[in-house]
Amino acid sequence: MSEIEALLKAYERFLQLPWDRTLAGPQKVWFAIYEPVQERRLRLHLPEFEAATRDMGHSWTHLDLTDLFAQWMSHHDYREAYFEEPEDMELDLQDFTNFVSQQIVGMLTAPDVDANTVVAISGLASLFGFTNASVVIEAVAPSIRGRLLVFFPGQRNESNYRFLDARDGWNYLAVPISGIDGN
Repeated sequence: MSEIEALLKAYERFLQLPWDRTLAGPQKVWFAIYEPVQERRLRLHLPEFEAATRDMGHSWTHLDLTDLFAQWMSHHDYREAYFEEPEDMELDLQDFTNFVSQQIVGMLTAPDVDANTVVAISGLASLFGFTNASVVIEAVAPSIRGRLLVFFPGQRNESNYRFLDARDGWNYLAVPISGIDGN
């Protein structure tokens, strides 16, 4: 069984558990953790995650973050200057962080999203170098109604998460789901 197939099985076990509706936002975040080299395989299996969610009687909605930087940059007044001097963009990256957070909050608070909905986020790796995933997740957590499933390319050691195995980890309250260690 591949790592992603094992992750799907672990996710299915989590879907069978009753959902405590009284949890705080950060406690409603599920991190589906996988090795970054498995990104393409994960994307191939996203429909199976959706099917498993629906089979357990939950709603599903999905947001792919992959193109958000390009969308943000295409509307930016200084985009041409940033291509000439990329280091000048650093000051505006807080605006990009806010843009990403707004896109996710928009999905989390959509009229068809309720306490029985899994909002899944893929493409997290596309944020690397532009913003910190931890900042985005913390910003959107208060808006979670059901569960936020974050497909997380990286590693976990207890409650310490390491994004893309490339930066120091951060502590977070998310529920880890992994096909590697049997969670």
